[in-house]
Amino acid sequence: MSTNYSLTVVNNSTQYQDLCVYQKAVDLGVPDAMSLAWLTAPAWPGTTVRFNWTLDYSFVWSQTGSLQPGVTFQAQQTLPADPDNLNNNQVQFDFRDGAFRFVPGSAAGTPELGNLYVRELSTIPNASATVGIGMSNAGVFAVQAQPNMNLVFRPHPEYWVTAGTFEPGEVLDVEQITNEAPVPYDGTFDMVATLDSTNLWKITTGSA
Repeated sequence: MSTNYSLTVVNNSTQYQDLCVYQKAVDLGVPDAMSLAWLTAPAWPGTTVRFNWTLDYSFVWSQTGSLQPGVTFQAQQTLPADPDNLNNNQVQFDFRDGAFRFVPGSAAGTPELGNLYVRELSTIPNASATVGIGMSNAGVFAVQAQPNMNLVFRPHPEYWVTAGTFEPGEVLDVEQITNEAPVPYDGTFDMVATLDSTNLWKITTGSA
């Protein structure tokens, strides 16, 4: 059974805001992969939101058109994936009879444990769909789909929290996010992030 993680977010700011947890694509292994607004919830000042998740991965795709910040990624297919199982860490992405889909199949080269592979077939049209990986039933990263590409995702979760205006699955421009804070899970699975009246974050362990 996967370990349960939790993050309690306290909005002690003076504004009604969307609280957002996301991951950064540092050393992910896929050039141009973009972060998605992974877990989001609105919160009034003085209220608390609790996010929970497990390290259960998935392959995801969406017919987004051109992938850019502000676009909403809504998964149109979610396929369970396991980077630690060579029988479940590979998939092929196909376009046939006017529709996209994942199909069983191996990646190019020699797959390794710890990675997730998406082999994009020659049928994929340009600038039409995006593929990526999700965690705990929600998209985390996405990249523009292209024909004849073999994507190798090397997931190693690093969690960040921010507040503002966000939609679930929104493609983020992480370079433009200024009021963010890393949330390290070092030997613990329960963290608290508190946003104060000056919009600064305090990250602590344990429940609020």
